[in-house]
Amino acid sequence: MSRSRWLLLALILAAFAAFFWFDLGRYLSLDYFKTQHAAVETYRQAHPWLTAGIYFLVYVIVTGLSLPGATVMSLAGAAIFGLLWGTVIISFASSIGATLAFLASRFLLRDWVQKRFGERLKTINAGIAKDGGFYLFTLRLVPLFPFFLINLTMGLTPIRTWTFYWVSQLGMLAGTIVYVNAGTQLANIESLGGILSPGLLASFALLGVFPLVARKLIEWLQARRVYAGFERPQRFDRNLIVIGAGSAGLVSAYIAAAVRAKVTLVEKHRMGGDCLNTGCVPSKTLIQAARQATSARRATGYGVKTAVEVDFTAVMARVKSVIRKIEPHDSVERYTDLGVEVVQGEARITDPWRVKIRAANGEQRTLSARSIVVAAGAHPSAPPIPGLDEVGYITSDTLWELSELPTRLLVLGGGPIGVEMAQAFARLGSRVTVVEMLPRLLVREDKEVSSLIEHQFSSEGIEILTGYRAQAFTRDTADKILIAQSEEGERRIPFDTLLVAVGRSANLSGYGLEDLGIDTNRPLEVNAFLQTRFPNIYAAGDIIGPFPFTHVAAHQAWYASVNALFDPFKKFRADYSVIPWATFTEPEVARVGLNEQEAKEQGIEYEVTRYGLDDLDRAIADGVAQGFVKVLTPPGKDRILGVTLVGEHAADLLAEWVLAMRHGIGLNKILGTIHIYPTLAEANKYTAGQWKRAHAPERLLAWVERFHAWRRG
Repeated sequence: MSRSRWLLLALILAAFAAFFWFDLGRYLSLDYFKTQHAAVETYRQAHPWLTAGIYFLVYVIVTGLSLPGATVMSLAGAAIFGLLWGTVIISFASSIGATLAFLASRFLLRDWVQKRFGERLKTINAGIAKDGGFYLFTLRLVPLFPFFLINLTMGLTPIRTWTFYWVSQLGMLAGTIVYVNAGTQLANIESLGGILSPGLLASFALLGVFPLVARKLIEWLQARRVYAGFERPQRFDRNLIVIGAGSAGLVSAYIAAAVRAKVTLVEKHRMGGDCLNTGCVPSKTLIQAARQATSARRATGYGVKTAVEVDFTAVMARVKSVIRKIEPHDSVERYTDLGVEVVQGEARITDPWRVKIRAANGEQRTLSARSIVVAAGAHPSAPPIPGLDEVGYITSDTLWELSELPTRLLVLGGGPIGVEMAQAFARLGSRVTVVEMLPRLLVREDKEVSSLIEHQFSSEGIEILTGYRAQAFTRDTADKILIAQSEEGERRIPFDTLLVAVGRSANLSGYGLEDLGIDTNRPLEVNAFLQTRFPNIYAAGDIIGPFPFTHVAAHQAWYASVNALFDPFKKFRADYSVIPWATFTEPEVARVGLNEQEAKEQGIEYEVTRYGLDDLDRAIADGVAQGFVKVLTPPGKDRILGVTLVGEHAADLLAEWVLAMRHGIGLNKILGTIHIYPTLAEANKYTAGQWKRAHAPERLLAWVERFHAWRRG
């Protein structure tokens, strides 16, 4: 830090020390002002300009140093100078003081903050550079954060000083008027009866109502800004148009029809989306077939002799059969019966209220709707690795077209989809290699979870190559080959079939978002109410993230559709406080809330209660005694911060913990709940018992021991 910065910092610290050491804050209290009001008024009448100058200077110093007392000074200034001149003086003094605090923060800290956290702040810096004035105006008009905090924080951003000043001047004006008006009324209180004066009651009402009015004003200004250049229809053909008939789209349309809204659902591919056709339903069907094969091979250990032969053609036929059986749940016919107009075709948003629809038969029409929900889903990503297209690959979308079991399957990616499919195909008879560039599989889970899964995979003959980055794909005379690099050197991995499972990308193009100026280079950005930059266009599901799960898409769809149908009368913030998920390997991995690595990253204090399934009677009897239940709680408390469950039917067993977290049920109440014996669910109760034993009241128990000794005589 330069010499000038050290000097400024020393001066500010000295001013702070003097303020608190000499208790100067007592001069900025409302009680002190009431006792001195008459003397101040007399001095003001004799020296009006000097009084105004002194008051202005003190106000600037208080706000510039971010000292407490600005609110009282505003009320006092109103009582001294009246509504008009009080507003003028306080408005300029507060803006100048805020700008001085802004400049001090910028001078002292901005370079250091940007140097240390620049990469993390890129998005914020870009937003401030583009719309910083509007963001600041919103914060000034709706005081969500203390003004001094806004001054100091804005100093760390790229916003221009002049922009900061004039936006602050304008944005704080309305609030200043409200405070000054309240101050003029407070000055007139001479007795307790004055508290009930109409003027004072009106002032306090303004103070309470102002943030609500300001918020509505901001919403109106934002709407005017984003809708500029578009012509809003005078009447609408529909209440809601939903684009995409996956989980989020189906739920959105269902809710709209249930509340008697007029809704059109548009899907250009297959009803049910990825979950029904290429995701949850077929993958779990395949996993179950693989599990049956493994169970049959293990039957000898239970005293049952059997031979195992996998017919891959029959396995894939059953996958298609299961899809056909579930299809009616998501069919055009069902949703038509529910009151939804279903159009199978392509939708393109032409303006914030109109959607051009081209049906499968070529018919085109344009419908208007008060609101639109975009639920277009996502698709598997393919990394830009040289030679990838030449060797060919399958994804979680296309592997269902396989007619023969791959002899040598290479799985690129060690996330949930990769590990699920790796284990399933290995159990069906493929020789499987998993390549993951990160140090372990399932990197979002705790290390012990990854270790357990990796150990299980190795025992089943799956080759695991973690820490290997794919460099290129090539061919030789007989084989397709992946060239991968690790710290140990280069490795050439031959394979017959390649499954790319490195993640999914949102479907953002093809239906007009880019034409409306919406950024389609990343997952669609929405606010807490799931609104895009156009307040009447909502989004839900994989297109926005942050959790790419069918149940989360349905959860988001409720918020999107309800908000779309009932805003501005009522709307709800999407709640992600308790989100469960599972990876359907064997053993299954299920989780809700925090795990240990997340708690450490976020600096959250916790303690761990762990119960091993090797102690559970039912798990031992069923031969599935591997895995554990791990619960995180605040130190000394039974409130649940998160649960990780690894073992047989972990995803089902997790439901009790999800319910507990959602409704604030602690470990003591779980311990007090009867669980059927013998079941796997007893693991949850025994985990709560482990926590209870670790927190036994030892001092009380010592006295109880004496009590029992006394009773024995």
